[in-house]
Amino acid sequence: MGKHVAISFWDSILSMVNATGNALAGVVEAIRTLFEGDPETRRKVAFSVAMIALSAKMAKADGVVTEAEVSAFRDIFKFPDDQAQNVARLYNLARQDVAGYEAYAERLASLCISCEQNCPVLEDIIDGLFHIAKSDGAIHEKELNFLARVAEIFRMKEGRFQEIMARHVRTEADPYKVLGVSPKDDFSIIRKRYRVLVSENHPDLLVARGVPQELQASANDRMAALNAAYEAIEKERRAA
Repeated sequence: MGKHVAISFWDSILSMVNATGNALAGVVEAIRTLFEGDPETRRKVAFSVAMIALSAKMAKADGVVTEAEVSAFRDIFKFPDDQAQNVARLYNLARQDVAGYEAYAERLASLCISCEQNCPVLEDIIDGLFHIAKSDGAIHEKELNFLARVAEIFRMKEGRFQEIMARHVRTEADPYKVLGVSPKDDFSIIRKRYRVLVSENHPDLLVARGVPQELQASANDRMAALNAAYEAIEKERRAA
């Protein structure tokens, strides 16, 4: 995302928030009106705002914002240095807003993407939130409850949420759960599923879905988890 575009959309969103006096209403109205003539920018703005607002609400739910979480947030958003103050203002406005996270999730989901179940871009948002949540070494119960509820609002099937969670919660990593397959499945079925997931989660495809190109840390985590799960199953089957 170029510097000029980044500056214009952060400034535009904050201007709308200031005009309405309400963080949620201002953000939604900014995305709806200011960027409606440019679908690509609108997608990027919607994704970015969803990540900022929901990560802010997740921090509030957890009660503590660690340096690791701030660093993980910067992994996802490589915004220009001169826009750091605007991004921080939007983050704090969302965190302090009286509207709950469910209201943010519902409104942003309806704006951002389609209403289909397991929408890929909404999955990208959940994946990014997991990346931030785990950055301090553990995903806490309140964060996990938060993520599960946001996924429910996003109309994500429970099995799909479990697959995404399994990529990030490694303490009892189940490679079959990561790939969304069963230990009873033939290896040819598992291989096919793995190849589909790799093609769906290639970083270039994320960009095509409207995810900012800078979202590399989460994308790399995702691919590493898929590869590790497939290799573990392949090794297990060869040893059998």
